[in-house]
Amino acid sequence: MLKEDFTKYETARILGARALQLSMDAPLLIKVKPEELENIRYDPLKIAEIEFTSGVLPITVKRPLPRKIEGKLKKDAVKEERKEGDDKKVEELEKKEEEDIKEEGEIMELAKPEDEVDEEGGEEGEE
Repeated sequence: MLKEDFTKYETARILGARALQLSMDAPLLIKVKPEELENIRYDPLKIAEIEFTSGVLPITVKRPLPRKIEGKLKKDAVKEERKEGDDKKVEELEKKEEEDIKEEGEIMELAKPEDEVDEEGGEEGEE
């Protein structure tokens, strides 16, 4: 595969994995002249980079596809009810939904400035 097929993170992971293999005395996959090895000072990362750019590394990358989420959100259900029902039904549904949210604890109280305490004991902005 070509270098352009991978992200920079995948390239870094591939090069690091191959460099580790080379540092553990894995055989070279390409023929490199001894003069070239001396020029790069037998650096496993440089050798892995040469192998990567030549396209001989048998390393693949699996990219997971995003999962499809089925079902509707609560807000979508309320919007559909508004289209179909009258105002009283909508009000009842909204009240029921508000009660459910309160029971589940999804609503957070607003933060008050006097509730916030600086852990160091000083005022904000002082260092």
